[in-house]
Amino acid sequence: MKKNIDILCVGEILIDFIGHQNDVLINETRDYHRYLGGSPANVAMNCKRLGLTSLLISTLGIDGFGEYAINRLNEIGINTNYTKRTSKDSTSVIFVSRSNGTPDFIPYRSADYKITEDQIPKDILLKTKIFHTTCFALSKKPAQTTILKKAKEAFNLDCILSIDINYAKELWESKEEALSVIKEYCIYNPLIKISEDDMLRLFEKELPHQEIFDYFHNLGVDIVCLTLGSKGVKLSQKGKELIQLPAIKIDNVMDTTGAGDAFWSGFLFAYIQNKPIKECLNIALNLAALKLQNVGRLPDNIDILSKLL
Repeated sequence: MKKNIDILCVGEILIDFIGHQNDVLINETRDYHRYLGGSPANVAMNCKRLGLTSLLISTLGIDGFGEYAINRLNEIGINTNYTKRTSKDSTSVIFVSRSNGTPDFIPYRSADYKITEDQIPKDILLKTKIFHTTCFALSKKPAQTTILKKAKEAFNLDCILSIDINYAKELWESKEEALSVIKEYCIYNPLIKISEDDMLRLFEKELPHQEIFDYFHNLGVDIVCLTLGSKGVKLSQKGKELIQLPAIKIDNVMDTTGAGDAFWSGFLFAYIQNKPIKECLNIALNLAALKLQNVGRLPDNIDILSKLL
């Protein structure tokens, strides 16, 4: 069967309320602006706007926020046939500080993790090139069980797997559970995107970058991409020389929320076209830089980045 779905994103659709006041924590934020968010949703939308065929699988409430999300996704041309609506749970909401660094957040979760196996039929996996998810999506059942089972099925059907290990302890029962689930997903050799902040939260101490890379390589992962904020990015391929690139200088950072998703969207966009790893990273850094200069979604002209390939 022809693989005509470039990227299948499985996980959370969220309504992000991003603080209007810049560079303050939530306890000092007076008001918020509403945006469509959730890392898998962001990646699916970004990739679609870059010209890829993306499919998003998630769960929303039958409520005003769910209607808002569906309308926004349909405007971009995202197929929402496999995004379930439920009257039993409300659409998940997250409040996020507007920050020049790592923002703090408070999640109010209900529908986002109610992802079930029937939403990801085999015929979809047969058509998929990249199966992408997040640590956020894996943090609660039934989504956790569903994603792990379907990741194994996707791997056996020759999909490339991908994960953003955006670990936050607030979302998990325990760190031990998170590490166990991450290890199980890593069996399928996913492309891994991590950040320094993610790793500090996960391991609860600063580790040398090579130790982080070795940890994931020892789990069976070939490619590990570590984002370093304003210091750029490092990428380790098992058995190959480490690649390090600087970040693109931004004079006026407007908002960091979604920058990691923009980065990974750019990386996957180039990777799926079999570009060399350094080109994948350059596209990723350009898209992240564009996001840092905008609050909420990326601007409409992100397809110009395809000309960089």
